[in-house]
Amino acid sequence: MTQTLENPLAARDHARSMEGTVVESMPVLPPVADDLPAGISPSDLVWEETIAAGGYATRRLARGARLRLVDLKGDACASLLIFNAEMPSERLNVADTVKVQWNAYLEKGRLLLSDMGRVLMSLVEDEAETHDCFCGVSNAKLSAAKYGKGQEPAPYFSNGRDRFLNGVAKHGLGPRDVHPCVNLFKGVRVEDDGVITPLTGPFDAGRSVILRAEMDVIVVIANCPHVMDPREEWSCTPLRATAWRGPITPEDDAVRNATPEGRRAFLNVEDYFRR
Repeated sequence: MTQTLENPLAARDHARSMEGTVVESMPVLPPVADDLPAGISPSDLVWEETIAAGGYATRRLARGARLRLVDLKGDACASLLIFNAEMPSERLNVADTVKVQWNAYLEKGRLLLSDMGRVLMSLVEDEAETHDCFCGVSNAKLSAAKYGKGQEPAPYFSNGRDRFLNGVAKHGLGPRDVHPCVNLFKGVRVEDDGVITPLTGPFDAGRSVILRAEMDVIVVIANCPHVMDPREEWSCTPLRATAWRGPITPEDDAVRNATPEGRRAFLNVEDYFRR
């Protein structure tokens, strides 16, 4: 390795020899998937990636796109930030997502709302039903205190906030843009006495959710242990992301018309695109 570093040509040859290497967690370029839903053309696929335990990924998705996330081995935690791709100052507002829908627990048919009263994404399929709108993500200080420095299988700094910082930087954003998130596949329940009960598994492998982009969005995903995970050992497994183009939501869509509040949020989206 020392000789490789000292010799630029050797470094080049070593780098080129890596072409075609396949590992467990990586993006697939061009994207290919053999399990797309019926009626979806392979030509509509825009993203296929396996996100490592302790890793992150980010992507810009067009209005109408579907994003499928799969908890491959039952111990992934998809912490999610969402931005209006055209104007990233508009972003997911977890408080409004909860209060406008009169419900703090995400499930099929729920909406992820922005701070402008618009729907950024909607949850159109949900095999997991263990999600979290309360707790946010871990940070380096919390992870170091809980797991200790250098613990295997991941270093103590593999935490949600640091991974979010990496992800937003890809879009020219910074620390002030790391806003409160939702966590998919790992949930909590607030009991009558206010105690938070973690629902962090591990669960059965292969559970999935499908989100529909209701605007042009930037998504940033961190895959790190849930901040309320009671286990003493750092534990997380890979997460699969697949996205494909799709039609925008029609006026007679069941999710769009499920509640008066949701319908208003969709009208706000339609008004935004009417400019």
